[in-house]
Amino acid sequence: MTGGIIPSLNAFASGQAAAYKMFETINRKPRIDAYDDSGIVLEDIRGEIELRDVYFRYPARPDVKIFSGFLLHVPSGKTAAVVGQSGSGKSTVISQFYDSDAAEVLMDGVSLKKLKLKFIREKLGLVSQEPVLFAITTRENIACGKENAGEEEIRTAIVLANAAKFIDKLPKGLDTLAGEHGTQLSGGQKQRIAIARALLKNPRILLLDEASSALDSESERIVQEALVRVMENRTTVVDTHRLTTIRNADIIAAVLLHQGKLVGQDILSKSFANTRLMFVTF
Repeated sequence: MTGGIIPSLNAFASGQAAAYKMFETINRKPRIDAYDDSGIVLEDIRGEIELRDVYFRYPARPDVKIFSGFLLHVPSGKTAAVVGQSGSGKSTVISQFYDSDAAEVLMDGVSLKKLKLKFIREKLGLVSQEPVLFAITTRENIACGKENAGEEEIRTAIVLANAAKFIDKLPKGLDTLAGEHGTQLSGGQKQRIAIARALLKNPRILLLDEASSALDSESERIVQEALVRVMENRTTVVDTHRLTTIRNADIIAAVLLHQGKLVGQDILSKSFANTRLMFVTF
């Protein structure tokens, strides 16, 4: 009898230890609370971005310094290309997915820490390397970008994103199911859906995080055409490690990490970009 109970007790003890770790993770308080309603809401924004002497480490890698006194100023309506290796934290701080260790990230001269988080994210449009699509219709995937979006708004967004032609050819058009993780669409099509979703709220600031780096050359060309169109009259930060994506940038910031240390950072003019960035990106 006792011999039959002991294995169950061992399993219970293991489960108790696992549950403790799980609830410890669930109950921890994040440094950035996505549901926090406090903070300033500006009447409108111009889209000026400034990073002042930023220091940053990922929480999962506290011993690795990502930014060490990084400086960047992007005037309203300009395009800045931040070039560096993958994992160098190029888009992390501006999008407020993580908090910086020191110094300030400012929008129109106001620290992001003082602004209401929901307000910040309403003004930002993000297109990442791996777009997140759900097992719902193409229309619904795009409409995730803005609450109560109208049909005309969705149509305008897909035209700007260079997605109207392929969507119209789908079996049910906008009502075609995208499949889990967008399995019914090609890489270029998924990326254009993501661009349309980002544009739906007409963001003043656009973050392009390696937006075309995972595509074949033809898909990249089509996506780049869409991006050039949507970057007009918006403050745009292009995070990339590829030279082909920075041709239209007004400012080029090079970030070079080596063995976890920031060993080079520069604001480059276009005339020096091709020669100096070769060292940074390869």
